[in-house]
Amino acid sequence: MAGYQPPYRITAEILNLVVEVGELLGHWAAQAGHASPLLRKENRIRTIQASLAIEHNSLSTEQVTAIMEGKRVLAPAKDIQEVRNAILTYEQLPHWNCHRMADLLGAHRLLMSGLVDLPGQLRSGNVGVYRDKQLIHMAPPANQVNRLVGDLLEWLRHTDIHPLIASSIFHYEFEFIHPFADGNGRMGRLWQTLILSEWRAELAWLPVETLIHDQQQDYYRVLGECDRASDCTAFITFMLEKLTGALKEGVGARLWQPDIMPVEVPVENGGNLSATGSKIIAAVAATPSITIAQLSQALGIHPRTVERNIKTLQENGRLRRDGSTKSGVWRVL
Repeated sequence: MAGYQPPYRITAEILNLVVEVGELLGHWAAQAGHASPLLRKENRIRTIQASLAIEHNSLSTEQVTAIMEGKRVLAPAKDIQEVRNAILTYEQLPHWNCHRMADLLGAHRLLMSGLVDLPGQLRSGNVGVYRDKQLIHMAPPANQVNRLVGDLLEWLRHTDIHPLIASSIFHYEFEFIHPFADGNGRMGRLWQTLILSEWRAELAWLPVETLIHDQQQDYYRVLGECDRASDCTAFITFMLEKLTGALKEGVGARLWQPDIMPVEVPVENGGNLSATGSKIIAAVAATPSITIAQLSQALGIHPRTVERNIKTLQENGRLRRDGSTKSGVWRVL
């Protein structure tokens, strides 16, 4: 599509992570479909506690649970207000559309009510991001914010990139723009969850934030690396690794043994997708316009091998080419 295109690259590591997440999601979906309301509540509590802890909220999971249950908690008033707002905000998740500006502003209004002067409004002043009194990121000028956020939402509306990748790109770009006076970190994480949940509803209950909180310094370090490189590839990789970790934790280590490589069963023999076939599917889902040469380079395999696998996928109804060889796109079936 024409218009803004975020800077990033699809690497072999990203493709491998997309495949891994897809395989783990099968186990997670089976569990999430039968998960009790109590388990979903526990995951939501972990999500809220971790996302706010990243922003220096002092409340524990036990205190967040108490607030959710309407009990009294002895803690700073601001911290309690943040938790109450987050509980209300995450409850509204199913009612929002990830590429609507009105929903983005409404979510910020609910999340930051009583915490900032103008919740739900884009910032009117210039801001910098500081760590230990050191400026680590100067956000774009305030007079550019409305246009930048609008362009990013339009990109999200029209992109054909796989939601696992698109949600990570949005998260990074959102933090780079820093569209609000405060609350940008928790909003970026919330919106990635929304994007993922619109793709797979069970991902609304996956507590990725707990892993980000555990590796908070790495989170900020990767954001900084991407700023300096003017490319968010490293952040995509980082977030896919966190998703993989959260899914592994969720389904249990016994369901995933990374040291045991699956036997490559050809599709034409009635088995599951081969390892190469799975990577090709992930690659074309991420970038439908990708070429044979680009697939060969990204996967590190010979172009003839790519062509043979694509032919097999097409013959078995897994993949379709729409349009010409030069200007067409792939469709995963």
